[in-house]
Amino acid sequence: MTKLYFVRHGKTEWNLQSRYQGAGGDSPLLPQSYEEMNLLGKHLAKIGFNHIYASPIKRARVTATTINRRLKKHPPITLLSRLEEFHLGKMEGMKFEDVKRIYPEEFEDFRNHPDLYKPSEIGGESYQDVIDRMTPAIVNIVENNPEGNVLIVSHGAALNAEMNALLGVSLADLRKRGGLANTSTTILESDDSAKTFQLIDWNDTSYLNRKLDETDLV
Repeated sequence: MTKLYFVRHGKTEWNLQSRYQGAGGDSPLLPQSYEEMNLLGKHLAKIGFNHIYASPIKRARVTATTINRRLKKHPPITLLSRLEEFHLGKMEGMKFEDVKRIYPEEFEDFRNHPDLYKPSEIGGESYQDVIDRMTPAIVNIVENNPEGNVLIVSHGAALNAEMNALLGVSLADLRKRGGLANTSTTILESDDSAKTFQLIDWNDTSYLNRKLDETDLV
């Protein structure tokens, strides 16, 4: 059985400013994020991880290495481009309120109707595009780690889409479980070579010791 610990990267300046931050944008992590990544590392310290896999985008890469320093055993880290955030085209770096005004249909569908989201006007990836590139990476990770624990550090929107897809959620319902907070942990298990997945815990932030606000979730 493989247990997968999916972690969203620490909070960044653009997260705080409610700006879209995809694969083409990478604002600095906030000072508080380093403390929170260390808290997560402490929370996970007693778990023996076979391997850490991370998006190569800096905010995810730094989150992975910071957590790894707090673990009792320091597993190798592999960077996988398939774990990157959505490519967001013209929305990249824009404030949510501006996207809502300029691209109202794309804004509504990206947030609430994944099956209807068509990025042709703005460029970038659809939900199905992201799932299609991430799923082979997750399947390969499980096949390479048929027993034990792995840590996967990636991005909020991409992880939300991929994890729900792994759990068999339809495209239309991908957003209904709720968002993922920065530095959150979601745990899935697979015991049949990545054919099916079971949800163990969703969006755990108990170790952060603070109340989340709307800028934490995506």
